[in-house]
Amino acid sequence: MVGALLAGMMLSGVTAGAAETRDGDRAPESFVALSDVDPTIRHDIRYTTAHNFVGRRVRGYHEPLCLLTRETADALREVQRAALARGYTLKVYDCFRPQRSVDDFVRWAQQDGNDRMRDEFYPRIEKSRLFPEGYIAERSGHSRGSTVDLTLVELPAEPQRPYRPGEPLTACFAPEGERFPDNSIDMGTGYDCFDELAATEAPGVGDRVRANRFLLRELMADGGFSNYPLEWWHFTLDGEPYPDTYFDFPVARRSLTAN
Repeated sequence: MVGALLAGMMLSGVTAGAAETRDGDRAPESFVALSDVDPTIRHDIRYTTAHNFVGRRVRGYHEPLCLLTRETADALREVQRAALARGYTLKVYDCFRPQRSVDDFVRWAQQDGNDRMRDEFYPRIEKSRLFPEGYIAERSGHSRGSTVDLTLVELPAEPQRPYRPGEPLTACFAPEGERFPDNSIDMGTGYDCFDELAATEAPGVGDRVRANRFLLRELMADGGFSNYPLEWWHFTLDGEPYPDTYFDFPVARRSLTAN
C-alpha cells in the first residue's frame, strides 16, 4: 500500500525525495495574506477550529488566515473576478499549511483512538488506513505555499452557522440537507471528506454535483491551477515558485516579513 501513498503524493505535486524544509517563524517576502490581495474572497479556515477531522485546533494555525505566495494570491484574484462575473464567490478552507501542522496530522493518525470526528470525516475507512490510502502524507503541497483548498458560494451568500463542539455528526457524503450545513454550492461531499466520493470525477454523485465540481475546476484551470483528482477542493498553481521547498512558519499575521 506504500505505492498508493506515493501515488497520492505525486498526484498532488509532492515529490517523494530530495525535498527541503525551511524552519523558522518568518515567511519569505514573497508570501502574502490573501485578504490583502483580494478582500472579497471568503474564508472558512477549518484548522483554526474544532470542525476538522482531528477535532481540535491544529498545531501551527494561530489565526484564521490564508497565507500564500504572491503569485498564487494574484492568480486567485483573477479567478475571483471570473467567479463574480458568473454570480459566485470563492471561499477558501485552507491555504499555506506549516510542516508542523502536517507533523501534527501524522502524530494524530498514528495514535490509537482519538477518532471522535470519524462519523463525519471518514466513516467508511479505518483511521489506520488513512496513511496507506494516501489521504494523509508526511509532506503536503500546502507547505510550499501555492496549494489551496476552496469552493464556490452562490451570491448573495447564505449565512453559515458555526460548528458546535460535541454536536451530533453526520457523514460528509450524506445528502446536502443532512450533512453539516455549508453555504457552498452542492459539491456532493463536505470539505476534507476522506471518501472515494470526494474524487472530482467520482461516479454516482449526480449531474448537478458533477456540474458544480466541473465549474470550479474550469474556473481554476483558466486561472492557472491544476486539480488533485482525488479531492474536488484541492488545487495547486502551475509553475509554483517553490516546488521543492516545504516551509514551517505559523499561520499568523506576524509571520509575514512585511509586518
